[in-house]
Amino acid sequence: MRRLLSILMLLALAFPAWSAELRYMLRVDGLACPYCAYGIEKKIKALDGVDKTSVEIKLNDGLVIFQADTPEPMTEASLKTLINDAGFTLRQFQAQPLKPKNE
Repeated sequence: MRRLLSILMLLALAFPAWSAELRYMLRVDGLACPYCAYGIEKKIKALDGVDKTSVEIKLNDGLVIFQADTPEPMTEASLKTLINDAGFTLRQFQAQPLKPKNE
């Protein structure tokens, strides 16, 4: 029995990074036209783990909303760099866990 528990503990330690699906909301300055939105949308969709059907851009509010399922959460710094490289300014970053579908 101890051996079984030891093996289970080792397996649990070997796979610590269970992915978590998060919803990201970014407030971006400079979004004024559909062409601008397309540039950011294309960069967001290119990120690993992003649910490509979830990318939503609200021009009037300057919001970029998307969902991603990654082993590690995306950081504000990495998304700020992505937004800056697209020619815009990240003003606000928010990441929220999504509830499991069975809840």
